[in-house]
Amino acid sequence: MSLSKKKTLVLLDVHAIVHRAYHALPDFSSSKGEPTGALYGLTTMLLSIIKEFSPDYIVACFDLPEPTYRHEAYEDYKAGRPKTDEALVSQLERAKDVFTAFGIPMYSRPGFEADDMLGTIVEETSKEKNLNVVIASGDMDTLQLVSGARVRVFTLKKGIKDTIVYDEKAVEERFGFGPKLLIDFKGLRGDPSDNIIGIKGIGEKTATTLITNFGTIENIYKILKKNPEKLKTAGLSERIISLLKENEEEAAFSKMLATIRRDAPIDFTLKNIEWKDHKDKEKILRLFDDLDFKSLKSRLPEIFPNEKLPEVPIAHTETLFEGETLAEAKEALIALWLLDSDKVDPTVDDLLRFSNTKSIEVAKQFVFSELKKQNLEKVFQNIENPLMPVVSRMNEKGVLIDTKCLEKLSFEYHATLSSLEKEIWKYAGEEFNVNSSQQLSRILFEKLNLSILRHKKTSTGVKSTKESELEKMRSLHPIIDCVLKYRELQKLLSTYIDNIPKMLPKDKRLRATFRQAGTTTGRISSHNPNLQNIPIKTTLGRNIRNAFIAQEGNLLASFDYSQIELRIAAFLSGDKNLIDAFREGTDIHSAVASKIFNVPVSAVDKEMRRRAKVINFGILYGMGVNALKVNLGTDRKEAQQFYDAYFENFSTLAEYLEKIKENAKKNGFTETFFGRRRHFKSLRSPLPFIRAAAERMAVNAPFQGTSADIIKIAMVHAHHYLKENNLLNRAELILQVHDELVYEIEESVVQKIVPAIRSIMESIIPKEKTEGIPLEVNVEIGKSWGEMGPFQQK
Repeated sequence: MSLSKKKTLVLLDVHAIVHRAYHALPDFSSSKGEPTGALYGLTTMLLSIIKEFSPDYIVACFDLPEPTYRHEAYEDYKAGRPKTDEALVSQLERAKDVFTAFGIPMYSRPGFEADDMLGTIVEETSKEKNLNVVIASGDMDTLQLVSGARVRVFTLKKGIKDTIVYDEKAVEERFGFGPKLLIDFKGLRGDPSDNIIGIKGIGEKTATTLITNFGTIENIYKILKKNPEKLKTAGLSERIISLLKENEEEAAFSKMLATIRRDAPIDFTLKNIEWKDHKDKEKILRLFDDLDFKSLKSRLPEIFPNEKLPEVPIAHTETLFEGETLAEAKEALIALWLLDSDKVDPTVDDLLRFSNTKSIEVAKQFVFSELKKQNLEKVFQNIENPLMPVVSRMNEKGVLIDTKCLEKLSFEYHATLSSLEKEIWKYAGEEFNVNSSQQLSRILFEKLNLSILRHKKTSTGVKSTKESELEKMRSLHPIIDCVLKYRELQKLLSTYIDNIPKMLPKDKRLRATFRQAGTTTGRISSHNPNLQNIPIKTTLGRNIRNAFIAQEGNLLASFDYSQIELRIAAFLSGDKNLIDAFREGTDIHSAVASKIFNVPVSAVDKEMRRRAKVINFGILYGMGVNALKVNLGTDRKEAQQFYDAYFENFSTLAEYLEKIKENAKKNGFTETFFGRRRHFKSLRSPLPFIRAAAERMAVNAPFQGTSADIIKIAMVHAHHYLKENNLLNRAELILQVHDELVYEIEESVVQKIVPAIRSIMESIIPKEKTEGIPLEVNVEIGKSWGEMGPFQQK
């Protein structure tokens, strides 16, 4: 086949790319528990290659697990390499699905490596003058295949994002000699990664000197035998000359092992392998959904700029539902989310894929029939469906913002930020951009040489400066504490204080987007901005709430469920000790501390209560002894004692938690008091750490999910009360944050409405079904969300 115009062929060294991505990226996994970090790196690189090189052909070359001819020639070839992780093996196999979806042919051959596939294809296309070849690899061995500017290597410098393209000139600049001599370089120096020995005693510098002066190994030995003095004039010592004389066979053998074969028995042709003709967009989207690659899905329009993708975001569903209302469309999407809790904020495309149809009407019928089969009709009818207009009204109403309050905070916080910046510079010994993770990394890890064990790395292979990693380093240097304080302030300023005023319309009411199907747990989420993320444990964060105010003549009323998840855990588990504490109205953390420390409630001090609180919430979130140790600030032995004492005193709860795990493993999902299901595909993961994480989430799901159900039902019932009593325009729900509802109420009707809403919220589940445990609601009122006092009934 002879090409009439310039085309580009990309050859993928799959094992090298996947291996590099596996070690560079965190342990990502899909919602099903499938490891995906390396696949994410591979797919990211594939999309980048397509965008950068616009290839006509793409070919994937694989290694096979069985030994190659190199192993037969040299038993210790690649010896010493650790056994490949199961997670890496599974992703190498799964990579084939990526290539199938993209229409990319795959090549492998028993007895040969992927490199040999690359070399053979390069050789077989060498006569195609109108073909440029790009070899994508994470392995520098492939540089020997570079030829002029026609055959180049696109390789990874660090991680998966820092890349470089080598043509022949770049190889010469890097090594001091051309691509063809790289195998001679390896023959002399060896390659520890492949256990190629070379000549022991000859390192990189000496090997470079030999090759730049004398060329190939064969030529070096020719000169050594005929005119050894030439070697001396090049500055080589008697010792090196002696090593060369003694190891000719080793040098030649090592060169053979390092040489990529160009004659592997494969049948390769360019005919009919243009990948764009064979790609399956539907399959690509299905695969990305299956792997939870949402961010990569958004990049596909860049790759296929002139092609229509069957992906429609929820914001644009109006145009799809001819003859149907948007409400009906949203109902089907909410139903889908109830069926598959991992499909947060589902799209119409998700609906069609889930139902395996291209008909929206058929998809709707399918999801609602599935709701019935899975006993989820009541959750939809009693909770989610009637909640839709309530959430919509809350989004439309918004909350009034005091911009002057934010201006004042901005001035104060920027001044503090500037002061912290100077303090950080002082510790660093130089000025730098604190907001730059790259510059901060240089200061912390290179200049100050700060280090912790098992420090997590970024996708580019450098040590992470994420808060979670810096928290582990607090004790190492005072600069860390300053950086964390700086980060907190910077985030508050950029996300809320300086950002909210830009988002306000003329009426100065902030309209964040509350999403009914925004989480896997059943809870409502908040976006643009996320009002549920305003930190309230620090004064810096709490101050922001002061800017959320009631308009003249109104008050804000906050209704907050007290320790709702612990109360739910008590009545769902039937644990007598927990139930008695709540029935008697004893502070639950003091009651638990009394049992654990074996002292009367009156003797429980602040530290005992703090520890009991950590354990209470930790146990509900599946916290093990190691995590408990960190959160308690104690050693493992003491943490184990607390852990054992807790379950000894609350044994019924312990049995219930184990029952949750067993049922979740058996059924694949957990259920709330009201029947909402949360699916845990990761419980079947082959990887222990992923299974353990799924178990922890499964333990908490019935409590957090029931709490979500309760507050959603409360929103619906309170809405009905206000509507039936013609009070909707006098009391509006404006915020829902975790277990808290915030209403803006006319002052003249506060005394009427507040007790009514509190009563509704406290009676969502009758006491006979909660073992007599009250669902207590704390109510506060005030002119702003940040400055409130307890509600007093008059």
